[in-house]
Amino acid sequence: MSKLKGAVTVITGASSGIGAATAIKIASLGGVVVLAARNEEKLQAIVTQIKEAGGEASYHITDVSKRESLQSLVQFAEATYGKVDALVNNAGLMLFSDWKDVAIDDWEKMISTNIQGYLNAIAAVLPKMLDQGHGKILNMSSVAGLHVGASSGVYSATKFFIRGITESLRKEVGVQNGIQVSMISPGVIDTGWADKVNDEAGREAAQKLNEIAITPEQIADAVAYALDQPANLTVNDIVIHPTKQDW
Repeated sequence: MSKLKGAVTVITGASSGIGAATAIKIASLGGVVVLAARNEEKLQAIVTQIKEAGGEASYHITDVSKRESLQSLVQFAEATYGKVDALVNNAGLMLFSDWKDVAIDDWEKMISTNIQGYLNAIAAVLPKMLDQGHGKILNMSSVAGLHVGASSGVYSATKFFIRGITESLRKEVGVQNGIQVSMISPGVIDTGWADKVNDEAGREAAQKLNEIAITPEQIADAVAYALDQPANLTVNDIVIHPTKQDW
């Protein structure tokens, strides 16, 4: 039996892509999922799909860049299901641009979501996990947190940040308090992100990368594997990328 059965997992960035695929996967294993994102229409559709398949899910409109929004999300999950067993810190934004473009607005959006958003989510779940003596935090990073590619300097920097905080959490709240802290670093995935790139040259580079992309469902399988482990075992870091990706 899956250890996810009956466990309550909060998933940020759950209205599409990896987050949505992860919610569907965990629910299929008997887990309870709380989906968080800003797009209510998409969240409703995914929750309906999960419930029609016999799973248990709910959603809460959430802006990860706002601390109070994450606190409200966790309070909702606890009020609805009585606990939070796991957090999938997934909400992210990838905007490519060259340094010469000085795309400050894009930089700030990525910092707000990819850095502050992760910290806000951790701050919202960690105190209760420490009190209850168990919990799982899975941070979604990227191979861009291992290798810096063209037109992705600030994005890569945010993913290096995620790698740093994950390792720190593992050594502190993992080793000392038994909280299972994991990270998954996907390669190129087709989540529709390429169409969101504002910079023309950056968008062309992103669309080119997408030609070899793997699916969100393949990453969701890895998330489920990492979370479906006994308390004495933590999957610290999984790197997954298309076979034809050379970095």
